[in-house]
Amino acid sequence: MSKIGIIIKREYLSRVRKKTFILTTLLTPLFFVGLISIVTAITINSIRKESVAVVDPSGILKESLVSSKTVTYDFNAGVDTSNFFKNKFSAVLFAPQTGSNKGNAYQVVSQNSLSRVAHDKIEEDISRAVENHLISEQLHVDPKHIDSLKTIAGKTVIQQVKKSDLEKNTESNFGLGQAIGYVTAFLIYITLFIYGVMVMRGVMEEKTSRVAEVIVSSVRPFELMMGKILGIGAVGLTQFLIWIVLITGLTLAAGAFVPHEVLQQAQQASSQVPGSMQQGSEMSRAFAQGMVTMGTVNWPLILTCFLFYFIGGYLFYAALFAAIGSAVNEDPQDAQSLTLPVTMPIVVAIIIMINSINDPSSTLATWASLIPFTSPIVMMSRIPFGVPDTVPYWQLALSMLLLVGGFLGTTWLSARIYRTGILLYGKKPTWKEMIKWIRR
Repeated sequence: MSKIGIIIKREYLSRVRKKTFILTTLLTPLFFVGLISIVTAITINSIRKESVAVVDPSGILKESLVSSKTVTYDFNAGVDTSNFFKNKFSAVLFAPQTGSNKGNAYQVVSQNSLSRVAHDKIEEDISRAVENHLISEQLHVDPKHIDSLKTIAGKTVIQQVKKSDLEKNTESNFGLGQAIGYVTAFLIYITLFIYGVMVMRGVMEEKTSRVAEVIVSSVRPFELMMGKILGIGAVGLTQFLIWIVLITGLTLAAGAFVPHEVLQQAQQASSQVPGSMQQGSEMSRAFAQGMVTMGTVNWPLILTCFLFYFIGGYLFYAALFAAIGSAVNEDPQDAQSLTLPVTMPIVVAIIIMINSINDPSSTLATWASLIPFTSPIVMMSRIPFGVPDTVPYWQLALSMLLLVGGFLGTTWLSARIYRTGILLYGKKPTWKEMIKWIRR
């Protein structure tokens, strides 16, 4: 086995055998799934059900106000502002010029502040009731007929179809592209920080403990640096693959709780075009629409590009982090000052990514997806919108070639810094000094 291979094996096994790695790898997906479930449950259960007494002699509201899970209305309470709370009502609603309400607007009087959800619901119900009354009185049309027309119009679907997909009868989904682009780009963003800093700290620990002096007596500094970068990168890739398996398993397990009827209708609808899903419950149609939309995504291309930019971005920045770790001594403040020029492009990339998921064909997104400092994050935010429609093949190929060339360039520069800095002690490093090491 080559010396680099021995170092890779040492770095990899020394980390994956740690209890912290095993626990974080297994528990992180469960933690996020549990956190989302808890937050969702708390949000649903924390919504208070408000009981509102209605005082409306005109009868306008009684025709249209309907109680819901959030707000219940009582038109025969016989209460006012002095006793509604004693009668276990959250609030009392007065029509204009009624009771204590001397104004021309509807007034809601409550003992305590109503929840935002209940307030918006009451406001929406009153607006609909007044609208229905005006339609009935002035247009002499049944408001229910108007509501049915609105329901039909609300089901109108606008399909965004790319020119290249006309013969394939497929539909582009901008929202899904945004979601996939954001998630994949953000995962790479986190990876660059976590594993890049891990490389830097690993080099710093070996240098401060003088272990590096023993190791470089047997291997060249370049071999040591490459072995450490590739070994830690393999740890990160292993962790991501385990997460993918766990998330897939959790998703399949969650699917077991979906009613069989919904799954059956979804399977039938998934073989049809999206416009034909007019039957079944709203939940069934939504679930089936989601299955059809997910089926239109080019998952092999997205996963392949994600792995490439995950590995390429990591190697590009890990070499720079390794160079900084070799130059730093025991003072962590030195590391913070030196890492700023390296971390700034990553932060800039995430800012550009937010813009690119809204306009993936913009000039800023195009150029940022080609430059190696930002391409791992920005390009992954553009690819889900379509290749070669949004991202031409030449842009994707050029971005990959530049990233590979950038990795080779940063590795060459970092190796020249690493071979000097790893054995240098007692001197505060500066970028000016590190540039001298490169020229030497």
